[in-house]
Amino acid sequence: MNYRHEWKHEINASDMIAIRQRLRAIAKPDEHAIDGKYFIRSLYFDNLTDKALREKLDGVNQREKFRIRYYNGDTSLIHLEKKSKVNGLCSKESTGLTAKEAQMIADGKLDWMLHSDRMLVQELYSKMLSQGLRPRTIVDYMREPFVYAPGHVRITLDYNIRTGMHCTDFLNPDCVTVPAGDAPIILEVKWDEFLPSVIQDAVQLNGRRTAAFSKYAACRIYG
Repeated sequence: MNYRHEWKHEINASDMIAIRQRLRAIAKPDEHAIDGKYFIRSLYFDNLTDKALREKLDGVNQREKFRIRYYNGDTSLIHLEKKSKVNGLCSKESTGLTAKEAQMIADGKLDWMLHSDRMLVQELYSKMLSQGLRPRTIVDYMREPFVYAPGHVRITLDYNIRTGMHCTDFLNPDCVTVPAGDAPIILEVKWDEFLPSVIQDAVQLNGRRTAAFSKYAACRIYG
């Protein structure tokens, strides 16, 4: 499993404009972006005691969370993902789902998962049974992604974070979401072994500290 370094900064609109201009001069937009950005919708999982949420808020050193995600409203390509964090380093495992499979998971129809040939599907099935994981909330936001080949660096600007509150009908394009309180714009920087100085300079902001912001936690603001 490949673990990567990750920085997160809470920034404002003027910060984003400045960083965007710097990055356009040195990095490339992600090839999947449309006009430099894309829309992300995720469905996050947690149990009845909010294990994933509490571990995040408490800063537990070793933790994981599951989500189902698709981009730009295109449900022909859906990802089941497990994001893990150990000693401040992050990793992500991913596998594909059909829209029918994603809907069955959201509806609690799970028997088929046991017989899947995808290990991540089987792991989610096991933890839905043993830990009581269930879909908890939709998380929507816009993302502007940049990539820089040396160091395998990925920089993203995430904003307009919205929550589905208790709604889990995430394949429904008409599902109502609302702003997740006063959620800031989030600058994320991820890299492998080293972070090139040109990127460090591009994302440098006076008075900004690395933060532990979680979109999922922000979207649980209403329960």
